[in-house]
Amino acid sequence: MKRLLILFSIIGLALTSCEDKRLQTYMANVPVYMSYEALRSSFDVVSGVSMEKPGKISFYGSHMFINEYQKGIHVVDLSDPTQPELKAFIEVPGNVDMAIRNDQLFAESFVDLLVIDITNPEQPELTERIEDLFEYVIPPYDYDYPLDEIDEKKGVITGYDVKKITREVYNNPYPWPIYWDYRLESSFADGGMTGANSNTYGVGGSMARFITYDDYLYALESSWKLKSINIANIDNLKVENELSLWGNVETLFIADVHLYVGTSNGMHILDLANPGAPNFLSTYQHITACDPVVVEGDRAYVTLRTGNWCGGTQNLLEVIDISDKYEPIRLSSFSMKKPYGLGIDNGTLFVCEGEYGLKVYDATYENSITSHLIAAFPGINAYDVIPMESFLFMIGEDGFYIYDYSDLNNISILGSLLISPSE
Repeated sequence: MKRLLILFSIIGLALTSCEDKRLQTYMANVPVYMSYEALRSSFDVVSGVSMEKPGKISFYGSHMFINEYQKGIHVVDLSDPTQPELKAFIEVPGNVDMAIRNDQLFAESFVDLLVIDITNPEQPELTERIEDLFEYVIPPYDYDYPLDEIDEKKGVITGYDVKKITREVYNNPYPWPIYWDYRLESSFADGGMTGANSNTYGVGGSMARFITYDDYLYALESSWKLKSINIANIDNLKVENELSLWGNVETLFIADVHLYVGTSNGMHILDLANPGAPNFLSTYQHITACDPVVVEGDRAYVTLRTGNWCGGTQNLLEVIDISDKYEPIRLSSFSMKKPYGLGIDNGTLFVCEGEYGLKVYDATYENSITSHLIAAFPGINAYDVIPMESFLFMIGEDGFYIYDYSDLNNISILGSLLISPSE
């Protein structure tokens, strides 16, 4: 719907460019700004901050890093998985995405990229701020009302006031300005590994827009751009390559020297033999829907979901044969209720279904996966997962959970950090 409004706005602008303007009073989303000066002096580390709107997650060492939507990052001690403990909160306005490499946490802050030293995870320190590395984005707004004029010189937009305004408009209905809220509307972090040059990488969920590999940070920007950022020298970070991809790019996952890019209507496969310049190999296409992807061996697993800005019409889990990276082929497809993030470990598939909870399947039965349910956990709102050596880390609307799946016949919750109900 939002994209149709933008399209109609463009058409309206073309048709009315020569027509007279007039004053009109109407209700609109009026931006609330944070100045660039305030943004760039806002970094802080505090304690006693509880989770309210958790987002992407990234596991590193014995700690979990949990995004607090647009506000910052929680540092959680997992040394005792039965009692995860909030240790610190890193204030990073505008943060949604993050990735980790070699004790350095890379976190977006609206248009800036922050490099945060987490050698001591509970006492993080700001190492570098690279200003204006990302394009200007806006938070989601109430689409029942138009968006008021945006002045980027005033700073970044932290929210909106819906109120009555009077503006000079064309005789036709007032246009919606063309801004994307892609980054602030997506959720969750990077899929990592231990890799080249003895580097260590954070491990995250399936909803990544940031991911690290070798000496590079890959970041999705707008609905079509993949940035390759050289992070070998923290004092001299630079964008080495920008690759244009079609299909409204959404998520990133790395496996076996290949980068898998989930899009609203498919999955791209890129070769990372030259990490500084990912090479496009092929695309698997499916119906239009938001789709995270995870990979194990020569199989990719994709979820497609309705009820989101991607405009999907079906809720599905798909299995794709990627043994030939140039010709991915769908092997099977299964109806789901409302799938979000997913994870795979040694043939065990974990699927988050939002308000319908967490499902665990035996994926070795690739033609009948949903008939081989290992376990189900209803009554929780499941968003994304990280399977890690018999521990499953899950984030959802109601909090953070740790499961023990060392015995698949007896998967159990070990510990949790729950969000307190609103007063």
